[in-house]
Amino acid sequence: MSLIKHHFQPDHEIINASISGDTTGGGLMRLPQLLIKFSPTHVLIELGANDGLRGYPLSFIEENIKKMIEICRSKGARPILFGMRIPGNYGSRYAEGFANIYSKVATEKKVDLLNFDFYEIAETQSLIQSDGLHPTVKAQPIIKEKVQQFLTKTLGY
Repeated sequence: MSLIKHHFQPDHEIINASISGDTTGGGLMRLPQLLIKFSPTHVLIELGANDGLRGYPLSFIEENIKKMIEICRSKGARPILFGMRIPGNYGSRYAEGFANIYSKVATEKKVDLLNFDFYEIAETQSLIQSDGLHPTVKAQPIIKEKVQQFLTKTLGY
């Protein structure tokens, strides 16, 4: 997020409250305090990949994301969901089910969704870490550009 914070107006503060390796359960536990501390107008929910890597039940991941959306709304913040994918070696049924969580929840909960559109990163060895999931530093400008375009359109800037 630090790459895009200079794109938006100075009166818009971007706070990165992520924790490397965090899960939807961890995010769900931390979210209420973060909402109290920062009183954001918008919350970008980009969690779930680590749940998928751990093989958590898809229903568990989905419910945690839905709860985060509901908590954001209860505090007056507009949730925005970022789609995720996991490598296909987790089995096509699990990997596809995982990816579908995001569009399903976005439709059901009527939240904006940044679809996973980072295939060029996932398929380029120099842009993806050896885990096949996390981007390298070289990938950050590509991610920044896609996220910036999405947020500019979604937020009307």
